[in-house]
Amino acid sequence: MSTHDADPVDIAIVGAGAVGLAAALALSREGRSVALLGPVATPRDGRTVALLDGSWRLLSELGIREAMLEKAAPLSVMRLVDDSGSLFRQPPVEFRASEIGLEAFGWNIENADLTAILAEKAGTIPGLRMIPAFVRSIAPETDGIRLSGDGFNTVKARLVVGADGRNSQVRAVAAIESREWRYPQVALTAIFGHRRDHREASTEFHTRKGPCTLVPLPGRRSSLVWLLDPDEAESVAALDDAAFALRVERQVQSLLGAMTVQGPRGKVPMGGLSVTHFGAGRMALIGEAAHVFPPIGAQGLNLGLRDVAALREALEGVRDSGGDAVIAEYDAARQADVRLRTGAVDMLNRTLLTDLLPADLLRGAGLLALSEIAPLRRFVMRQGLAGGSARQDQA
Repeated sequence: MSTHDADPVDIAIVGAGAVGLAAALALSREGRSVALLGPVATPRDGRTVALLDGSWRLLSELGIREAMLEKAAPLSVMRLVDDSGSLFRQPPVEFRASEIGLEAFGWNIENADLTAILAEKAGTIPGLRMIPAFVRSIAPETDGIRLSGDGFNTVKARLVVGADGRNSQVRAVAAIESREWRYPQVALTAIFGHRRDHREASTEFHTRKGPCTLVPLPGRRSSLVWLLDPDEAESVAALDDAAFALRVERQVQSLLGAMTVQGPRGKVPMGGLSVTHFGAGRMALIGEAAHVFPPIGAQGLNLGLRDVAALREALEGVRDSGGDAVIAEYDAARQADVRLRTGAVDMLNRTLLTDLLPADLLRGAGLLALSEIAPLRRFVMRQGLAGGSARQDQA
């Protein structure tokens, strides 16, 4: 193949995780040709995602609702428990989906199951080419971007979407500045069976070392995300399954009775990432290529799916998928949403990690207000769920 020959596509997506797959399905419409580059991986490490209402609607539009329902559990109640030992400790706060006219805030599903469902659906879409190989070179040209690697013909795209994670190659080539930070925390993940019914309630215990959250799965099963300091995380992770289950049961105050570990566990260092812009030079960033923060408030993958919805809207009715107008509209659409949610999660996590009285007072006052002021509680619930797109949010 000469340097001028390449397989032309409208959009190339680099990274075949859940966000990249969702983007491939959402953008391969209106006659667009799409290439999805990267191997699909579905490791089982105890990690799940709570797909909030807007994300659930977006994915349902993509034709996978019934497949997700077979693997997901509804979240009808979200409970916050102050277990920080603060002088201003407040009683638990419960958010009920019925208060804002919903059956559920969202649905919890294993990451591996969601990725597998998306990949199966992607394989059935005409005009969507899946290339299970790593991109080695990204070369911008005046009228497109050339992507090459081992095992596939060079692809030339009008728009390249970076869904390739926090170490994004697309972000580096686009010269988009990023800022990274670390938290003194490690997240332990696992899936448990338990004696009592979870009653479709997710419970987040706020401790001095970070949140410890149980989220429902189908049957008497729940997923765990537990943030600890690195030394304690290493110690707890080293326990055998029986000892680990007992340690978790005590940590969550025997809320669900006796617990047993089901399947592999995970251990993830915590950090954050933000970018100055969400696109440049025929390249757009989605998912963890654009934002990373701790697993608090079920915002991580949901924020990535909001990226997908915003990019889909920016592309509606345009001829040049990677034109300046598309990139500018997408960047403008994501600035406020991403920065607001990143800042809110970062602030909550840092207030848990400090024992300063002003921080405790602020957090305690906030929980009290949410508990006692119903209009405020409903407003916060709606803002937390603000989802797939501006148009959906207005529906």
